[in-house]
Amino acid sequence: MTQAITVADPRLARRERLFQRINRAAGWLNVLGLGWVTPILRIAAGDNVAEQMSEIRKALLVPLAGILFFLALWAVLAPKVQTSLGAIPGPTAVLAQANVLLKDHIAERRKADAFYARQDERNAKLVAEGKSGQVKHRIFTGKPTYLDQIATSLLTVGLGFAIATLVAVPLGIASGLSKTINGAINPLIQIFKPVSPLAWLPIVTMVVSALYVNPSDLLPKSLVISAVTVTLCSLWPTLINTALGVASIDKDLVNVGKVLQLSTATTIRKLVLPSALPLIFTGLRLSLGVGWMVLIAAEMLAQNPGLGKFVWDEFQNGSSDSLARIIVAVLTIGIIGFILDRVMYALQSAFTFSSNR
Repeated sequence: MTQAITVADPRLARRERLFQRINRAAGWLNVLGLGWVTPILRIAAGDNVAEQMSEIRKALLVPLAGILFFLALWAVLAPKVQTSLGAIPGPTAVLAQANVLLKDHIAERRKADAFYARQDERNAKLVAEGKSGQVKHRIFTGKPTYLDQIATSLLTVGLGFAIATLVAVPLGIASGLSKTINGAINPLIQIFKPVSPLAWLPIVTMVVSALYVNPSDLLPKSLVISAVTVTLCSLWPTLINTALGVASIDKDLVNVGKVLQLSTATTIRKLVLPSALPLIFTGLRLSLGVGWMVLIAAEMLAQNPGLGKFVWDEFQNGSSDSLARIIVAVLTIGIIGFILDRVMYALQSAFTFSSNR
């Protein structure tokens, strides 16, 4: 009997360690939107199948059923809606155009590779002939593909979001710590927060054109205009949430800092930021979502190569495939927006300990 218990104990210990690892992974799987993987892992580890199947149904099957119902409804109703460009394309037509856009990108990359191969061969020949002074390095100037425009949009929103964060977080901390500063900037927040990007864009265009006289190849003027517009529309959630988070910290912490005679910088770094981080990250998530949404309108008007310009060009093109390509862009915008929010949620989970997210 004693021997049987001794043999079983290592197995129970291994099973317990396995479930501990699954429980630790469950938090990150939920953050990444993969919470349905956790019950599958628990079933594989020997947990109660009926209980875990209930979790799978709630986490995976119900959302999947909703998506399938939407696709079926779309496929049935789309052909019945006639526009000047023909019927609204269904899921199959949209998928086909997404495949065409991917093939166009691959073909354009092959052209670029062939161009650079010919250039390298020509330059090597000139060097071999002792004509190094005639060597030239040119950049392939093919049209931007759909994936290139996605990358441009991500760069633009990243730049605008970074500028907004650098402005909003320090200003929010100052506002949260000082009632005077809060009283001074609060009217400005209430005035400028509702302003549409369409109203900001002409002003931003004139200011950037006046100040950014010699644009670089890495940061063309149209990209800067779009990024600054994103900044002006997306900084408010971070500013407001940072100020609220700083103002809401435990007053005992502030008093401890005064008793220890900590400097302002140390107080902010050691006491204020750790307590306010959950709300700061909430503001950052909201700002990134607003920035991604604003970007499309900004790119349309600024004609900055990106998803917004792609949608506008397809609308102006008016071909039979334009509607399907616009829907591809709409779905791409939504999926990327979801991924960006998950990334911010993962960062929030990594750097904060609050469960209120």
